[in-house]
Amino acid sequence: MKSVRLDERDVALLAGREGEGTRMAMSILARMAEVVGARELLDITGAHIDSSLYQGPATLEFAERLAHGGARVRVPTTLNVSGVDEYGWRDWDVPEVWAEPARRQMEAYEAMGCEPTWTCAPYQTQPRPDVGEQIAWGESSAIVFANSVLGARTERYPDLLDICCAVTGRAPAAGLHLRENRAGEILVDLSGVPEALAVEPALYPVLGHWVGLRVRGRIPVFGGLTAQPGEDDLKALGAAMASSGAVALFHWIGLTPEAPDRATAFHGREPAEVLSPGPAELREARDELGSGLADAEGLDLVVLGSPHFSLSEFATLARLVEGRRRHPGVRLLITTGRAVRTLAGQAGYLQAIEAFGGELTVDTCILTTPMLPDGIRRIMTNSAKYAWYTPSLLERAVAFGSLADCVESAVAGRVMRDDGAWTAEP
Repeated sequence: MKSVRLDERDVALLAGREGEGTRMAMSILARMAEVVGARELLDITGAHIDSSLYQGPATLEFAERLAHGGARVRVPTTLNVSGVDEYGWRDWDVPEVWAEPARRQMEAYEAMGCEPTWTCAPYQTQPRPDVGEQIAWGESSAIVFANSVLGARTERYPDLLDICCAVTGRAPAAGLHLRENRAGEILVDLSGVPEALAVEPALYPVLGHWVGLRVRGRIPVFGGLTAQPGEDDLKALGAAMASSGAVALFHWIGLTPEAPDRATAFHGREPAEVLSPGPAELREARDELGSGLADAEGLDLVVLGSPHFSLSEFATLARLVEGRRRHPGVRLLITTGRAVRTLAGQAGYLQAIEAFGGELTVDTCILTTPMLPDGIRRIMTNSAKYAWYTPSLLERAVAFGSLADCVESAVAGRVMRDDGAWTAEP
C-alpha cells in the first residue's frame, strides 16, 4: 500500500497544530486515502454529512470527540437526516432513550459549524455545487444526484469519513473525483419504452430499480426515451439505482452536464453492454418492489418522501388531495426537510394536505428512526428506495405505486394501482 503525499497544511493538521479534533480527522482521512489508493489529497469546496445520523453510542461518541476536540468544518457543510425529528418526535412512537442521544449527536455536528439542514436532498434549498466542483458528500441518493444531475465530483463517502473531509477541507484524489473514472460503461436504450409509460412519473423509480440490479455500481448512460425527465424524476431514478445497485453516477444523453452526446458520455469508447428494458420488464420490476402486499389488500400507512419531498412534489400532492379525505384506517406520512416544509406552507400547499389528513415529519426518515407504532404493518409508497429497504429495515410488508396510486389507496383504505401505462404496447 503506497503512502499518500501530504502537503504542509496536511502535515500541520496531522501534528495537532489546530487541536485534537482536527488531528483525529486528518489522521483518519490520511489512512483512508491510502486504503483507496490515492496518491494525494485534493481541496474540496463543500460537504454533505451522513454521519449526523444517530446509529448508537459509537456514532455519538465519535461526533462528540471531534466537537469537544475543537474540530470545525472548513467548507460550507450541510447535514443529512438525523436519527430523530428534533421537535416532532413525540408525535410518533420514538423512545426517549433514542431521542435524547440522537439530539445530542445533532448538537455535536452543529457545534462543528455544520448547517442544520437535516435533509437527504440539500440541493432543493441550498446553493448547489457547479459542474466539476470537488465536494465530499455522504448519503447515496445525494451523491448520485450531485455527480449526475449537477455534474459535481464526489466519491461515495461513508459515514465518519465525510465529516473528516469537511473538517480538513480535503479529500482523497481518487475514484469519481477524477475525470478518467467518470466515463459511461453501460448503455440503457429506452427506445422500447412506449410513450404512455415514458410520461408516467412512476417509471423513473422503477427504471432505476431495474437498472441498479443489473449494472451493480457501473456507470449507466440513458438514451432513446421519447419524453425528457424532470428534476424530481432524476432524483427518483438516481435514488433507486443507488439503493439496488450502489450507483454513484449516471449520464442522460442530451440532458445531464457530462453527456451532451453519446460519444462524450462514454469518453469516446463503446459501451461494455447494452440494456434494453421494455414494458414487460419494467412492469415486472414494479411488481418486484412490493413485498408481501398485493393489490386490494388493506393498508395502515402511505409514506412519501425518500429522498425528501420537494416543493414541486408538494404542489402535485396538494392538487391530488384537494377536497378529499383519507380513509380513517390509513395514515399518510410525508418526510421532508425543514426548509421545504416552510416553503410548502408559504405556498399554501400544506392546507389541502393537512385537511386530507396528511402528516409531516422533518429532520429524519422512517428508515432511520424507530418511529412507527407496532400496529403499522402494511405500507405503500411511491419511493423505490423505501420499497427496497422496508422489508429488511422495518420488517413490514410494502406495496409500490405512483403518487396518484398512493393517494387513491389512502382514500380507499386498500392498495389500488392504475395499470394502464404499464400495459401499453411499444
